[in-house]
Amino acid sequence: MIKKVGVIGAGSMGTAVARTIAVNSKVLIYARREEISRDINENGFNSEYFPNIKLDDNISATSDYTQLKDMDIIFLCTPSSVVRDVVSKLNGIVGEDCIFVSTAKGIEKETNKRMTEVIEEIINRPAVAFSGPNIASEMVNGLYASTTIACSDNGCLDKVKSVLESNIFKVNTNNDVIGTEFCGIIKNVIAISQGICEGMDINNNAKFTVFTKSFNETKDIIEKLGGTRSVVDDYCGFGDIVTASTLTVSRNHTLGVLHGQRIIIDEKASGVLFEGKNTTVILKQLFDEAGVNSVTLNFVYDVIINRTNPKIAFNDLWENI
Repeated sequence: MIKKVGVIGAGSMGTAVARTIAVNSKVLIYARREEISRDINENGFNSEYFPNIKLDDNISATSDYTQLKDMDIIFLCTPSSVVRDVVSKLNGIVGEDCIFVSTAKGIEKETNKRMTEVIEEIINRPAVAFSGPNIASEMVNGLYASTTIACSDNGCLDKVKSVLESNIFKVNTNNDVIGTEFCGIIKNVIAISQGICEGMDINNNAKFTVFTKSFNETKDIIEKLGGTRSVVDDYCGFGDIVTASTLTVSRNHTLGVLHGQRIIIDEKASGVLFEGKNTTVILKQLFDEAGVNSVTLNFVYDVIINRTNPKIAFNDLWENI
């Protein structure tokens, strides 16, 4: 029986995941900032992110990594850029049987590795990928939701599923870690592409023609990269792609809208992280090396990275659909 679960990251997703798990288990959230952990412990709220949501009594917080030493499972709810550093710090603290679950949907810039690859390189045992249409603001309110978890070890999958699944939270499992993670990664690029189309005020017929092409080529791409085509039809694929591509809750969709309107945002000044921008650059290199062609990626790369006029880039995209 899983008794102790840790969540690294007290932001929107970390808090939402903690509330999802709290139905089944005790949860300890690691908050980098002590004022957030104090707020959770003393008041039962994460006031910075969800000031109107009272957290469950079995959720507590810490700003000390050593307090996580007895955890059975640790969920990493951090940006992909810090996963290596966080896991390296935790590896000497937690037990050898602790299961790491990554919720980040990105690739490590320096190595082009997926998040589970980064984690497994450090801990030398299987890690679990968590990917789905997971809108934090809905999850934290206890609304119906779903996700896909993937791992090469079925025992790890069973344990992680047991702390997540409830009558309102659906969990599908599979062993296709490559496909599951790449669904979440490619999703960022598709969300940007649909945002660009929206920002340009492209008509709906054309926009969803592009979306159809993007969805279908995702199956081809994942198969070429070593995954299975069928995973694209799961929560981590279709569910997440549609969510990120059509709803305003997606930062990457918003980034695309801005570029479609020829508005360039200063990410450093704003403090807003757009995971998909870095993903676009890394995927372009990865796809070129693997001989994979993606008209969606080419379109996004032209607009976001090369700063090509969106109208010119869209015409090139349309000719290749």
